[in-house]
Amino acid sequence: MLQNRELATRNELVILLHGLGRTSRSMSKLEKQLSRRGFNVMNIGYPSTKYPVEALVRQLDDQIMKSSPETAGKVHFVTHSMGGILVRGYLRKKRIRNLGRVVMLSPPNQGSEIADHLREWFLYQWLNGPAGQQLGTEPTSLPNRLGPVNFELGVITGSKSFNPLFSSWIPGEDDGKVSVASARIEGMRDFIIVPCTHTFIMRNDKVIRQVIYFLNNGCFSNKNGKEVK
Repeated sequence: MLQNRELATRNELVILLHGLGRTSRSMSKLEKQLSRRGFNVMNIGYPSTKYPVEALVRQLDDQIMKSSPETAGKVHFVTHSMGGILVRGYLRKKRIRNLGRVVMLSPPNQGSEIADHLREWFLYQWLNGPAGQQLGTEPTSLPNRLGPVNFELGVITGSKSFNPLFSSWIPGEDDGKVSVASARIEGMRDFIIVPCTHTFIMRNDKVIRQVIYFLNNGCFSNKNGKEVK
């Protein structure tokens, strides 16, 4: 849904997309900070646990069309977790003439080992629905079938976990849900790692500043891809 917005001072629309099992409220801090910097902000809520990704992409298209995106100078996206997979699916099928930049926070761009381990469990299926079944790491999983990106993309991913069990299933550094390696995607413009968990990365002040910097400049303020303290 379209949240209430402060008066914008620039003709740029930022569309926010939350992750699996979350709501638009999880992106409210980002929404406020972007609005204060003059962006129009559309904070979309969608039923992430009720439908497969393909159906959610169609619903996303309906929501975006209601905002008359063609009237904006630029249309940007900022996503958390599975929201990034929705944007990849959406932009693979939909051409936005005035597309700006995209920032993904902890996206499972190559799938998640958590889905590999848990998707046969009833509780996981009940909590995460059809879309949760599509996020594995196998070559035929949806994230891997979407292929490289062809838009200006910056990825921010976390390296802190409070779940030792989940982290034991994930190779290398991770944020408790997604590995640092899995967040990467061919075609991205920039990539940084922050000491944040998957659950709260979108609320971190340093992350928010990096999001805004990328939307304005097409790169992060730290350009070497190393961890930002």
